[in-house]
Amino acid sequence: MKRPLLFLFLLISCFSAFGQIDRKATKETKALYANLNRIQKQGVLFGHQDGLAYGLNRDSTRWMGEENRSDVKTVSGEFPAVIGWDLGKMEFDSARNLDGVPFDLMKKRMVEHCQRGGINTVSWHPNNPIDPSKTTWDNVDSTIKRVLNDKKSLKVYKKWLDKAAVFFKSLETSDGTLVPIIYRPYHEHTGSWFWWGAGHCSPEEYKEFWQMTVKYLQKKKKVHNLLIAYSTDRFTSKEHYLERYPGNEWVDLVGFDLYHRNAPASNEAFKADFKRMVTTLQEVATENNKPCAVTEMGLEKVSEANWWTDIVLPVVQDTKLSYFLVWRNGRPDHYYAPFEGQKSAVNFMKMIESGKVWLERKTADQRLYQTN
Repeated sequence: MKRPLLFLFLLISCFSAFGQIDRKATKETKALYANLNRIQKQGVLFGHQDGLAYGLNRDSTRWMGEENRSDVKTVSGEFPAVIGWDLGKMEFDSARNLDGVPFDLMKKRMVEHCQRGGINTVSWHPNNPIDPSKTTWDNVDSTIKRVLNDKKSLKVYKKWLDKAAVFFKSLETSDGTLVPIIYRPYHEHTGSWFWWGAGHCSPEEYKEFWQMTVKYLQKKKKVHNLLIAYSTDRFTSKEHYLERYPGNEWVDLVGFDLYHRNAPASNEAFKADFKRMVTTLQEVATENNKPCAVTEMGLEKVSEANWWTDIVLPVVQDTKLSYFLVWRNGRPDHYYAPFEGQKSAVNFMKMIESGKVWLERKTADQRLYQTN
Protein backbone atom coordinates (compact mmCIF):
# COMPACT_ATOMS: atom_id res chain seq x y z
CA MET A 1 0.00 0.00 0.00
CA LYS A 2 1.43 3.39 -0.99
CA ARG A 3 2.11 5.93 1.77
CA PRO A 4 -0.69 8.43 0.83
CA LEU A 5 -3.23 5.61 0.73
CA LEU A 6 -1.92 4.21 4.01
CA PHE A 7 -2.28 7.64 5.63
CA LEU A 8 -5.83 7.98 4.31
CA PHE A 9 -6.70 4.52 5.58
CA LEU A 10 -5.34 5.31 9.03
CA LEU A 11 -7.20 8.63 9.10
CA ILE A 12 -10.50 6.96 8.21
CA SER A 13 -9.87 4.22 10.76
CA CYS A 14 -9.19 6.79 13.46
CA PHE A 15 -12.41 8.68 12.68
CA SER A 16 -14.36 5.44 12.72
CA ALA A 17 -13.01 4.57 16.16
CA PHE A 18 -13.41 7.99 17.76
CA GLY A 19 -16.06 9.86 15.76
CA GLN A 20 -19.80 9.37 15.46
CA ILE A 21 -20.60 5.69 15.42
CA ASP A 22 -23.35 5.54 12.78
CA ARG A 23 -21.93 6.38 9.36
CA LYS A 24 -25.45 6.28 7.91
CA ALA A 25 -26.84 8.77 10.40
CA THR A 26 -29.05 11.50 9.00
CA LYS A 27 -27.31 14.77 8.21
CA GLU A 28 -29.15 16.47 11.06
CA THR A 29 -27.98 13.80 13.51
CA LYS A 30 -24.41 14.16 12.25
CA ALA A 31 -24.71 17.94 12.63
CA LEU A 32 -25.94 17.58 16.21
CA TYR A 33 -22.96 15.39 17.08
CA ALA A 34 -20.50 17.82 15.49
CA ASN A 35 -22.11 20.84 17.11
CA LEU A 36 -22.15 19.31 20.58
CA ASN A 37 -18.39 19.12 20.22
CA ARG A 38 -18.16 22.60 18.72
CA ILE A 39 -19.96 24.43 21.51
CA GLN A 40 -17.92 22.88 24.32
CA LYS A 41 -16.96 25.54 26.91
CA GLN A 42 -19.21 28.14 25.29
CA GLY A 43 -22.15 27.24 27.52
CA VAL A 44 -23.78 24.28 29.23
CA LEU A 45 -27.35 23.45 28.18
CA PHE A 46 -29.98 23.01 30.89
CA GLY A 47 -32.29 20.00 30.67
CA HIS A 48 -35.44 18.83 32.45
CA GLN A 49 -37.05 15.39 32.36
CA ASP A 50 -40.65 15.45 31.02
CA GLY A 51 -40.48 19.23 31.20
CA LEU A 52 -42.95 19.77 28.35
CA ALA A 53 -45.46 17.16 29.52
CA TYR A 54 -46.44 18.10 33.07
CA GLY A 55 -45.38 20.02 36.16
CA LEU A 56 -46.53 21.92 39.23
CA ASN A 57 -48.61 25.02 39.73
CA ARG A 58 -47.85 27.72 42.30
CA ASP A 59 -50.13 25.94 44.80
CA SER A 60 -48.29 22.64 44.11
CA THR A 61 -51.23 21.09 42.28
CA ARG A 62 -50.27 19.24 39.11
CA TRP A 63 -50.81 20.34 35.51
CA MET A 64 -50.45 18.01 32.53
CA GLY A 65 -50.44 18.24 28.77
CA GLU A 66 -50.97 21.99 28.45
CA GLU A 67 -49.81 23.68 25.28
CA ASN A 68 -46.80 26.00 25.28
CA ARG A 69 -45.99 25.36 28.93
CA SER A 70 -43.18 24.13 31.15
CA ASP A 71 -42.29 24.87 34.76
CA VAL A 72 -38.95 26.30 33.65
CA LYS A 73 -40.73 28.57 31.18
CA THR A 74 -43.06 29.77 33.93
CA VAL A 75 -39.97 30.86 35.89
CA SER A 76 -37.71 32.07 33.07
CA GLY A 77 -39.89 32.88 30.08
CA GLU A 78 -38.38 30.14 27.90
CA PHE A 79 -38.23 26.37 27.62
CA PRO A 80 -35.31 24.21 28.77
CA ALA A 81 -32.68 23.54 26.11
CA VAL A 82 -32.84 19.76 26.61
CA ILE A 83 -35.93 17.69 27.36
CA GLY A 84 -35.71 14.13 28.65
CA TRP A 85 -38.30 11.43 27.91
CA ASP A 86 -38.76 7.76 28.82
CA LEU A 87 -40.11 4.84 26.80
CA GLY A 88 -41.13 2.67 29.77
CA LYS A 89 -44.27 0.59 28.96
CA MET A 90 -43.79 1.00 25.21
CA GLU A 91 -42.87 -2.68 25.26
CA PHE A 92 -46.53 -3.43 26.14
CA ASP A 93 -48.07 -1.15 23.50
CA SER A 94 -49.38 1.05 26.29
CA ALA A 95 -50.89 4.40 25.32
CA ARG A 96 -48.96 6.04 28.19
CA ASN A 97 -45.45 5.62 29.52
CA LEU A 98 -44.58 4.59 33.07
CA ASP A 99 -44.99 8.19 34.29
CA GLY A 100 -48.37 8.66 32.65
CA VAL A 101 -47.24 10.63 29.59
CA PRO A 102 -49.26 9.67 26.49
CA PHE A 103 -46.89 8.54 23.77
CA ASP A 104 -48.82 10.62 21.23
CA LEU A 105 -48.23 13.72 23.35
CA MET A 106 -44.59 12.79 23.81
CA LYS A 107 -44.11 12.48 20.08
CA LYS A 108 -45.80 15.83 19.43
CA ARG A 109 -43.73 17.66 22.04
CA MET A 110 -40.48 16.08 20.83
CA VAL A 111 -41.08 17.27 17.29
CA GLU A 112 -42.05 20.76 18.45
CA HIS A 113 -38.97 21.03 20.64
CA CYS A 114 -36.68 19.97 17.80
CA GLN A 115 -38.27 22.47 15.44
CA ARG A 116 -37.60 25.25 17.95
CA GLY A 117 -33.93 24.20 18.10
CA GLY A 118 -33.91 22.21 21.35
CA ILE A 119 -32.56 18.72 22.04
CA ASN A 120 -34.48 15.57 23.01
CA THR A 121 -32.93 12.74 24.99
CA VAL A 122 -34.59 9.38 25.66
CA SER A 123 -34.12 6.76 28.36
CA TRP A 124 -36.01 3.50 28.77
CA HIS A 125 -37.05 1.64 31.92
CA PRO A 126 -38.34 -1.57 30.31
CA ASN A 127 -39.77 -4.47 32.25
CA ASN A 128 -37.71 -7.62 32.50
CA PRO A 129 -37.62 -9.58 29.21
CA ILE A 130 -37.17 -12.86 31.12
CA ASP A 131 -40.37 -12.24 33.08
CA PRO A 132 -42.26 -9.24 31.66
CA SER A 133 -44.49 -9.12 34.74
CA LYS A 134 -41.49 -7.80 36.65
CA THR A 135 -40.53 -4.13 36.41
CA THR A 136 -37.13 -2.62 35.75
CA TRP A 137 -36.55 -2.63 39.52
CA ASP A 138 -37.67 -6.24 40.15
CA ASN A 139 -34.29 -7.81 39.72
CA VAL A 140 -33.85 -11.20 38.14
CA ASP A 141 -30.23 -12.25 38.35
CA SER A 142 -28.45 -13.06 35.10
CA THR A 143 -31.17 -11.48 32.96
CA ILE A 144 -28.70 -10.28 30.35
CA LYS A 145 -26.89 -13.61 30.24
CA ARG A 146 -30.19 -15.42 29.79
CA VAL A 147 -31.36 -13.04 27.04
CA LEU A 148 -28.10 -13.51 25.17
CA ASN A 149 -28.28 -17.29 25.43
CA ASP A 150 -31.98 -18.12 25.27
CA LYS A 151 -33.67 -17.78 21.86
CA LYS A 152 -37.14 -17.28 23.33
CA SER A 153 -36.02 -14.45 25.65
CA LEU A 154 -33.96 -12.86 22.89
CA LYS A 155 -37.00 -12.91 20.61
CA VAL A 156 -39.07 -11.11 23.25
CA TYR A 157 -36.37 -8.52 23.71
CA LYS A 158 -35.97 -7.87 19.99
CA LYS A 159 -39.73 -7.41 19.62
CA TRP A 160 -39.45 -4.67 22.22
CA LEU A 161 -36.62 -3.09 20.26
CA ASP A 162 -38.79 -3.27 17.12
CA LYS A 163 -41.39 -1.08 18.86
CA ALA A 164 -38.78 1.45 19.91
CA ALA A 165 -37.43 1.52 16.35
CA VAL A 166 -40.90 2.29 14.96
CA PHE A 167 -41.25 5.13 17.46
CA PHE A 168 -37.84 6.64 16.68
CA LYS A 169 -38.48 6.49 12.94
CA SER A 170 -41.91 8.11 13.36
CA LEU A 171 -40.45 11.31 14.82
CA GLU A 172 -40.63 13.62 11.82
CA THR A 173 -40.83 17.39 11.53
CA SER A 174 -43.37 19.08 9.26
CA ASP A 175 -41.02 18.75 6.27
CA GLY A 176 -40.37 15.04 6.85
CA THR A 177 -37.00 15.43 8.59
CA LEU A 178 -36.27 12.82 11.25
CA VAL A 179 -35.78 14.27 14.73
CA PRO A 180 -32.29 13.49 16.11
CA ILE A 181 -32.42 11.82 19.53
CA ILE A 182 -29.81 11.23 22.22
CA TYR A 183 -30.73 7.69 23.25
CA ARG A 184 -29.45 6.59 26.69
CA PRO A 185 -30.00 2.84 27.19
CA TYR A 186 -29.21 0.78 30.31
CA HIS A 187 -28.12 3.73 32.42
CA GLU A 188 -26.88 3.76 36.03
CA HIS A 189 -25.34 0.34 35.48
CA THR A 190 -22.64 0.89 38.13
CA GLY A 191 -25.49 0.40 40.62
CA SER A 192 -27.59 -2.75 40.95
CA TRP A 193 -31.18 -1.49 41.24
CA PHE A 194 -32.01 -2.25 37.58
CA TRP A 195 -31.95 -5.71 36.00
CA TRP A 196 -28.96 -4.66 33.89
CA GLY A 197 -26.98 -3.38 36.89
CA ALA A 198 -23.49 -4.40 37.95
CA GLY A 199 -24.69 -6.92 40.50
CA HIS A 200 -26.68 -8.86 37.90
CA CYS A 201 -24.26 -9.30 34.99
CA SER A 202 -20.56 -9.34 34.24
CA PRO A 203 -18.80 -6.48 32.44
CA GLU A 204 -18.39 -8.70 29.38
CA GLU A 205 -22.10 -9.58 29.33
CA TYR A 206 -23.11 -5.93 29.66
CA LYS A 207 -20.82 -4.94 26.78
CA GLU A 208 -22.12 -7.73 24.54
CA PHE A 209 -25.73 -6.84 25.33
CA TRP A 210 -25.09 -3.15 24.59
CA GLN A 211 -23.35 -3.92 21.30
CA MET A 212 -26.11 -6.29 20.23
CA THR A 213 -28.76 -3.65 21.02
CA VAL A 214 -27.07 -0.84 19.11
CA LYS A 215 -26.27 -3.08 16.16
CA TYR A 216 -29.86 -4.33 15.98
CA LEU A 217 -31.31 -0.81 15.97
CA GLN A 218 -28.86 0.66 13.48
CA LYS A 219 -28.13 -2.29 11.18
CA LYS A 220 -31.25 -4.44 11.33
CA LYS A 221 -33.94 -1.80 11.94
CA LYS A 222 -32.08 1.00 10.13
CA VAL A 223 -32.67 3.62 12.79
CA HIS A 224 -30.31 6.45 11.81
CA ASN A 225 -31.45 9.38 13.94
CA LEU A 226 -29.83 8.32 17.22
CA LEU A 227 -26.79 9.39 19.17
CA ILE A 228 -26.01 6.66 21.71
CA ALA A 229 -25.17 7.78 25.26
CA TYR A 230 -23.27 5.74 27.85
CA SER A 231 -24.38 6.79 31.33
CA THR A 232 -23.18 5.41 34.66
CA ASP A 233 -24.31 6.20 38.17
CA ARG A 234 -21.75 7.12 40.85
CA PHE A 235 -18.21 5.86 40.13
CA THR A 236 -15.01 5.88 42.14
CA SER A 237 -12.34 6.19 39.43
CA LYS A 238 -11.76 6.35 35.69
CA GLU A 239 -11.21 2.58 35.70
CA HIS A 240 -14.54 2.05 37.45
CA TYR A 241 -16.28 4.35 34.97
CA LEU A 242 -14.88 2.44 31.99
CA GLU A 243 -15.28 -1.07 33.43
CA ARG A 244 -18.38 -1.75 31.30
CA TYR A 245 -17.67 0.68 28.48
CA PRO A 246 -18.60 -1.17 25.27
CA GLY A 247 -16.05 0.62 23.06
CA ASN A 248 -15.76 3.83 21.10
CA GLU A 249 -17.46 2.32 18.08
CA TRP A 250 -20.62 1.77 20.16
CA VAL A 251 -20.91 5.09 22.04
CA ASP A 252 -21.44 8.69 20.88
CA LEU A 253 -21.70 10.56 24.19
CA VAL A 254 -20.42 9.79 27.69
CA GLY A 255 -22.18 10.85 30.88
CA PHE A 256 -23.24 9.97 34.39
CA ASP A 257 -26.19 10.34 36.78
CA LEU A 258 -25.72 11.80 40.27
CA TYR A 259 -28.27 12.93 42.87
CA HIS A 260 -27.75 15.20 45.85
CA ARG A 261 -29.28 13.72 49.00
CA ASN A 262 -29.36 14.71 52.67
CA ALA A 263 -28.87 18.43 52.11
CA PRO A 264 -27.70 20.65 53.73
CA ALA A 265 -25.46 18.37 55.78
CA SER A 266 -24.03 16.81 52.61
CA ASN A 267 -23.60 20.02 50.59
CA GLU A 268 -19.82 20.26 50.62
CA ALA A 269 -19.32 16.52 50.22
CA PHE A 270 -21.71 16.40 47.27
CA LYS A 271 -20.08 19.38 45.60
CA ALA A 272 -16.62 17.80 45.96
CA ASP A 273 -17.84 14.46 44.60
CA PHE A 274 -19.68 16.18 41.75
CA LYS A 275 -16.56 18.10 40.78
CA ARG A 276 -14.41 14.97 40.93
CA MET A 277 -16.77 13.04 38.68
CA VAL A 278 -17.09 15.88 36.14
CA THR A 279 -13.29 16.15 36.02
CA THR A 280 -12.95 12.42 35.35
CA LEU A 281 -15.74 12.51 32.77
CA GLN A 282 -13.99 15.31 30.90
CA GLU A 283 -10.79 13.24 30.83
CA VAL A 284 -12.68 10.28 29.38
CA ALA A 285 -14.41 12.53 26.83
CA THR A 286 -11.14 14.13 25.75
CA GLU A 287 -9.25 10.86 25.46
CA ASN A 288 -12.05 9.26 23.42
CA ASN A 289 -13.14 12.35 21.46
CA LYS A 290 -16.72 12.23 22.72
CA PRO A 291 -19.09 14.94 23.93
CA CYS A 292 -20.08 14.56 27.58
CA ALA A 293 -23.01 15.41 29.84
CA VAL A 294 -24.49 14.99 33.30
CA THR A 295 -27.40 12.93 32.05
CA GLU A 296 -29.45 12.96 35.28
CA MET A 297 -29.03 14.93 38.47
CA GLY A 298 -30.91 16.94 41.05
CA LEU A 299 -31.86 17.70 44.63
CA GLU A 300 -35.39 16.55 45.43
CA LYS A 301 -37.71 19.52 46.10
CA VAL A 302 -34.67 21.79 45.47
CA SER A 303 -34.62 22.29 49.21
CA GLU A 304 -31.59 24.60 49.15
CA ALA A 305 -32.66 28.09 48.03
CA ASN A 306 -29.25 28.88 46.49
CA TRP A 307 -28.54 25.40 45.16
CA TRP A 308 -28.14 26.52 41.55
CA THR A 309 -25.40 29.11 42.14
CA ASP A 310 -23.75 27.63 45.23
CA ILE A 311 -23.63 23.94 44.28
CA VAL A 312 -24.27 23.45 40.55
CA LEU A 313 -22.85 26.48 38.72
CA PRO A 314 -19.34 26.40 40.23
CA VAL A 315 -18.92 22.82 39.01
CA VAL A 316 -20.52 22.95 35.55
CA GLN A 317 -19.34 26.36 34.30
CA ASP A 318 -16.33 26.50 31.98
CA THR A 319 -16.36 22.73 31.46
CA LYS A 320 -16.70 20.55 28.37
CA LEU A 321 -20.17 19.44 29.46
CA SER A 322 -22.76 19.64 26.69
CA TYR A 323 -25.66 19.66 29.13
CA PHE A 324 -26.92 18.71 32.56
CA LEU A 325 -30.46 17.42 33.05
CA VAL A 326 -32.48 17.49 36.27
CA TRP A 327 -35.20 14.95 36.91
CA ARG A 328 -38.94 15.39 36.61
CA ASN A 329 -41.48 17.51 38.48
CA GLY A 330 -43.75 14.58 39.19
CA ARG A 331 -45.46 15.39 42.49
CA PRO A 332 -45.44 18.01 45.26
CA ASP A 333 -43.01 15.75 47.15
CA HIS A 334 -40.97 14.73 44.11
CA TYR A 335 -39.65 17.50 41.88
CA TYR A 336 -36.23 18.75 40.74
CA ALA A 337 -36.74 21.97 38.75
CA PRO A 338 -38.13 25.28 40.02
CA PHE A 339 -41.71 26.28 39.29
CA GLU A 340 -43.59 29.50 39.92
CA GLY A 341 -43.17 30.46 43.58
CA GLN A 342 -40.70 27.66 44.40
CA LYS A 343 -38.00 28.76 46.86
CA SER A 344 -35.06 28.34 44.42
CA ALA A 345 -36.68 30.06 41.41
CA VAL A 346 -34.91 33.41 41.92
CA ASN A 347 -31.56 31.68 42.35
CA PHE A 348 -32.18 29.58 39.24
CA MET A 349 -32.51 32.80 37.26
CA LYS A 350 -29.22 34.05 38.70
CA MET A 351 -27.59 30.92 37.28
CA ILE A 352 -29.14 31.55 33.87
CA GLU A 353 -28.20 35.24 33.95
CA SER A 354 -24.55 34.24 34.50
CA GLY A 355 -24.52 33.33 30.79
CA LYS A 356 -22.83 30.02 31.59
CA VAL A 357 -26.01 27.91 31.44
CA TRP A 358 -28.29 28.11 28.42
CA LEU A 359 -32.00 27.60 27.95
CA GLU A 360 -33.72 27.12 24.59
CA ARG A 361 -33.12 30.52 22.92
CA LYS A 362 -29.32 30.53 23.12
CA THR A 363 -29.35 26.88 22.14
CA ALA A 364 -31.51 27.55 19.08
CA ASP A 365 -29.10 30.33 18.04
CA GLN A 366 -26.43 27.65 17.66
CA ARG A 367 -28.41 25.89 14.90
CA LEU A 368 -27.40 22.50 16.22
CA TYR A 369 -29.05 20.59 13.38
CA GLN A 370 -27.21 22.44 10.66
CA THR A 371 -23.66 22.12 9.39
CA ASN A 372 -21.87 25.37 10.14
